[in-house]
Amino acid sequence: MNEGYNPEEIKLLKEECQEAGTNFIHCDDEDVSTSENGELAHVQFVGSYKGQEVIYDAIIYTLRLHHSSLVYEKAVEQAQKVYPDYLPLDERAPGYKISPAVEEEAEELITELIESIEEEEEVKVKEHLEIEPEFEYGVGLDACLNIEAVTDEVITKFIEDFNNGRLKLDTTLYSFTSDEEDED
Repeated sequence: MNEGYNPEEIKLLKEECQEAGTNFIHCDDEDVSTSENGELAHVQFVGSYKGQEVIYDAIIYTLRLHHSSLVYEKAVEQAQKVYPDYLPLDERAPGYKISPAVEEEAEELITELIESIEEEEEVKVKEHLEIEPEFEYGVGLDACLNIEAVTDEVITKFIEDFNNGRLKLDTTLYSFTSDEEDED
C-alpha cells in the first residue's frame, strides 16, 4: 500500500505543516542539498488527487536548471560519439577507467558543445508539471517553473495555486546561456 494515501500519514503531515506555519515541509534530501543556489527544492504537502486527499511528494525547480541539465545531457551524448569510453561522473561505476588525456579532451569538447548549443538556442524549455500517481510515497509531482529561485514564498504560492486549481503554466519557450549567470 502507498502510505502517501494513508489518512494517518496525511494527518501527521498536516500537523507538521501547522507546527512549521507553512503549507509544506522540506524533505531532507542529499541530491537537493547540493543545489545551494536555490534552483531546486524537494517538499511534501497535502492536496487532492481524483477527489481523494493525498500527500504530494514534489520536486520544484527552475527553468534555468532544467535547461542547463538538458543542454549538458545533449553535449555529453554528442561528445560520446567522439569519445565512446567517456562517462559523466554520476554514471561511473566503481572501477571505471579512462585515460586522463581522453577525459580532459572529452570534457573540453563538452564545454565547447555546451557553448555552441546555447548560442544556437538548440534547447528550449517551458514551464511544465508532471504528476505521477504510481509513486512510492503519495503522488509524485515534478514542477518546472520560470523563476529565479525556489524560495519558501514561491513554494507556498505554487501549492496554494495548485491546490485551488489556479495554477497557470507559462507555455513560452525559453533558452538560456551560462554567460548570463556571470553578468550579475
